Amino acid sequence: MKGLRVFCADIGSVSAGKFGWAAADVDGQVRESGSDIRELARSAASHLNSGAPTSLGFECPLFVPLREDPNRLTKARKGDGSRAWSAGAGTGALATGLVEVSWILRDVRRELRREVACHLDWKTFDSSGGLFLWEAFVSGEAKPQVEGNPHAADAMAAVEAFVDALPDPTSMNAIEESDVISLVGMALLRTGWTRDVESLERPCLVIKPSARDDA
Repeated sequence: MKGLRVFCADIGSVSAGKFGWAAADVDGQVRESGSDIRELARSAASHLNSGAPTSLGFECPLFVPLREDPNRLTKARKGDGSRAWSAGAGTGALATGLVEVSWILRDVRRELRREVACHLDWKTFDSSGGLFLWEAFVSGEAKPQVEGNPHAADAMAAVEAFVDALPDPTSMNAIEESDVISLVGMALLRTGWTRDVESLERPCLVIKPSARDDA
């Protein structure tokens, strides 16, 4: 997609220095990263204001399964492996994401000077542009071993995995759940990006970087 810039936020406590973000163009001409949540929102909004398509991922659970069997309500999502989404690390990231994803989406929207549509469906975004939202899942041997800000490095690993999955990142979707409670849908409703309550039922694309050679 011409002009596409891919952003990702590694969700974590801003006050404790556990937040990081990264971005790259698909042609590799622009690569940036940082730890300032405001800078992320401004950079994403600036790209959207230029009229260029923008992809924004969040490294935290963006939806959880709603199952018929109550014994499986808190079990791992299909593709998460053996670790339940409700385990300590998952619930911590989920709770932090509730506020940080909403804050970022609200701040991006406040900075816009033009109408921009937001999408969870890749085909719709691919044909019409705007803002595309997705979930990143960076764990285990996929996490870069770096000096400096490891959270920005995790975000860049997710950005690179998304770019590598183009032109159709849905072919690399890591989680298959059809009946969900969408936390990103809630954030979109809360911040005014949509009025469609069916957003609460929609899963999103999940990109999981592969293990790294330098791990």
